[in-house]
Amino acid sequence: MGKIANETLLQKLTDKFGEQVAQTGADYGLLTVETNKEVITDVLTFLKTDAALQFIFLTDLTAIHYPDQEKQIGVIYHLHSLTTNTRIRIKVFLTLDDLHIPTASTIWDGANWMERETYDFFGVIFDGHPDLRRILNVDDMTVFPMRKEFPLEDPNRIDKKDYFFGR
Repeated sequence: MGKIANETLLQKLTDKFGEQVAQTGADYGLLTVETNKEVITDVLTFLKTDAALQFIFLTDLTAIHYPDQEKQIGVIYHLHSLTTNTRIRIKVFLTLDDLHIPTASTIWDGANWMERETYDFFGVIFDGHPDLRRILNVDDMTVFPMRKEFPLEDPNRIDKKDYFFGR
């Protein structure tokens, strides 16, 4: 089988899900679509089980924090069809008030650890996950270190004052 064109892939998704899936880009030939948390499980299942698409490999599952947007946390899925050598990126954006999204570990076993890492660093709660707990940080940590909620440097530091550098 040959590589699936982005237009064909997007057409199959819009035929199945209508306006619940929208293209947001195709940087470097990688189709990027955005959907919502209500249909993410159906979209991922369709991409994996459709006979023509066969996105059987979950390459990556992570998140990103955009502090200036209304929906600040984006959950990002990268899928790869090994039979057609086609890749796709799916994004779902969540508000800080409701960071719940269905688990993908029921579709791919490998999503288990990726979801735990995303929870650990961003605080995204994957509903239905079999063992959602911190994986890299200490258990009693109360913050999520990859969120952009704190200043990069302490404003009270004195070792970076200009007069130390002859300015």
